[in-house]
Amino acid sequence: MAVSAQIVNELRKKTDAGVMECKKALEETKGDLAKAEDILRLRGQKKAETKSDRVTKDGAICSYIHAGGKIGVLLELSCETDFVAKNQAFQELAREVAMQVAAMKPKWRTREDVPEELLAKETALFREDAGRSGKPDNVIEKIVQGRLEKFFSETCLVEQLFIKDDSKKVKELIQASIAKLGENITVRRFARFEIGEAID
Repeated sequence: MAVSAQIVNELRKKTDAGVMECKKALEETKGDLAKAEDILRLRGQKKAETKSDRVTKDGAICSYIHAGGKIGVLLELSCETDFVAKNQAFQELAREVAMQVAAMKPKWRTREDVPEELLAKETALFREDAGRSGKPDNVIEKIVQGRLEKFFSETCLVEQLFIKDDSKKVKELIQASIAKLGENITVRRFARFEIGEAID
């Protein structure tokens, strides 16, 4: 089926994918924009997964100051080469992620970074609370898993919903950039400062 340049452009704006990738996805879905977007998102995730083991030895440090100097973030975003580190799309991604940190106060980068002792404590609390409902064990386990997912989505940067588009998580934003730039990209570390907050 013939796909118009206008709909291809619309899909490009939404996904950041290349012209040919957008055209192919739209042809596969017979012009259905939403389905084409889903296809491109899945392909982006698969591309990101194939690159996830590659070493990220280069990158950039981004600073972001918000609210008239009341909140500041330093973030190190890593990639594989200096060439990509200097790319405008990479720099923009670093800034978007730093803004996310400023707005949403994540404590950790990923769910794997949450200390095991704390995770065990939270899980036990969720299980104890769910157990009071008197529901069967299999239902209680589902409740506990649901609460754990909510905990991760609130406290882990890459699990949070992206502040500028809550239809995707931060990790999907990063995966789209991996697919676009062709290199593995990871958040290596970040620090958030807010005037008057307690120091750990």
